[in-house]
Amino acid sequence: MKQILPAILVILTTTVSLADIQQIPLFESGKDGYHTYRIPSLIVTPQGTVLAFCEGRKNSRSDSGDIDMLVKRSENGGATWSKSAIVWDDGENTCGNPCPVIDQRSGRIWLLMTWNLGSDGGGALHAGTAKDTRKVFKCYSDDDGNSWSPAEEITAQTKDDSWWWYATGPGIGIQLQQGPHKGRLVVPCDHTAAEYMFGSHAIFSDDGGETWQLSNVIAPTCNECQVVELADGTLMMNMRSQEGKVAEGVQQRPRDGHRSISFSKDGGATWSAPEFDQHLGDPVCQASLIRYSLAADGDRNRLLFSNPSPPVDSARGKRIRMTVRMSYDEGKTWPVSRLIHEGPSAYSNLARLADGRIGLLYESGKQGSYDTLTFAAFSLDWLTDSDE
Repeated sequence: MKQILPAILVILTTTVSLADIQQIPLFESGKDGYHTYRIPSLIVTPQGTVLAFCEGRKNSRSDSGDIDMLVKRSENGGATWSKSAIVWDDGENTCGNPCPVIDQRSGRIWLLMTWNLGSDGGGALHAGTAKDTRKVFKCYSDDDGNSWSPAEEITAQTKDDSWWWYATGPGIGIQLQQGPHKGRLVVPCDHTAAEYMFGSHAIFSDDGGETWQLSNVIAPTCNECQVVELADGTLMMNMRSQEGKVAEGVQQRPRDGHRSISFSKDGGATWSAPEFDQHLGDPVCQASLIRYSLAADGDRNRLLFSNPSPPVDSARGKRIRMTVRMSYDEGKTWPVSRLIHEGPSAYSNLARLADGRIGLLYESGKQGSYDTLTFAAFSLDWLTDSDE
């Protein structure tokens, strides 16, 4: 039976408006039966509904334990939101890492997720010493996110037997808009393995999400990732740079404080060796990357990127200063930068709202921790300070 979401909209009265930016605390730790909310994902449906997914962590901030997959809906561009609803709950086990992708041809919203035993800790899962392993699941909605199918396991299609940890996204997948693979669904993922420890990869579907295939590995020093289709049809993967113990003879690529990037010329099936992007800093944290507009559609090429942005150095930076950047040259440079939140901030997800504004769901907080998933909405003019 499908999980039916509540239809009642709740007006959030704690909205803070500063000039052309609106910020709403959407999921607040300690409220509505959950100790902590983490791992945001934000997507806009073909009907213009905004869906905000996250992990609801029942008893602690831990990455393992009793964790449910949650969603809220907004039918008015983020002004008001539904109550939180459970998409997937497997008792005391971990249901997480939301990564939705929409098939624009059918309107079906796929949600890719991962599962593990709640009693298996992150360290053991990353090292391959846990009782069980991370597994990959999917579910879908055909009614604009109001209800969801039961979770269905697809591990055999999407995970190499030698891998230990696995994460879908977190963030969003994309549907290719051009070229011989037009219509393909591509979901960015990461994993750990004995040879190179941290690696990224993609999974993709050519039949509307029914079955999935696995790309080659992007490694080493690559982790959580997001993918975008460039104007010429090339795919660019943007990845968290993460070091780990690697097998003898494998080059580590010691991280230098910047993001890693890789490219695919065949719709996400194979990827180039990773390289560091000297324009984008990385405090060892997930980030978001989306396309805002395309010159071929009569607009201008624009990519958007968000992540915490402390001063760049080779050490592990602090997760502070949530920042949104814009590129006009398909990610070669990022001349536009706007601070969203000065204090502690971590994972984030961008989306273009139906009215052209930009939405951002991000982890924020005060005094050294992030305890709230905040929804921010702002105009393109605000981001660029009206200077395009």
